[in-house]
Amino acid sequence: MKNLCLHPIYFHALYIFMRSRNKPEYQLKIAAERIELLFKEAAKAANPEMAKNYVRLAKKIGMRYNVRIPKKFKRMYCKYCFSFLAPDNSKMRLKGGRLNVKCFSCNKTMRYLYKRKV
Repeated sequence: MKNLCLHPIYFHALYIFMRSRNKPEYQLKIAAERIELLFKEAAKAANPEMAKNYVRLAKKIGMRYNVRIPKKFKRMYCKYCFSFLAPDNSKMRLKGGRLNVKCFSCNKTMRYLYKRKV
């Protein structure tokens, strides 16, 4: 008995089916807008737990719809505990061409490179 999936007609149909699993463009646009909105809400949130939930939800939306979180938002939360990094729960220092960000929630340090402007 032959394997029907390897037949050219069935293989082409399978290829079209697998290719069409991408999300529609309008859904990707809505996901990007929701990510931006959630980060703005996290910045305004008075309760740190609510801010953490907003960041976690934004990260989950980005993974589900395969949408990148913009660089300006990536540096606003802790990569380890998803806390929103506000001035009251983090410490930022410039040292040796790096930006060191310490999260007070989990005591982890993130390091980002930066270029000095001369």
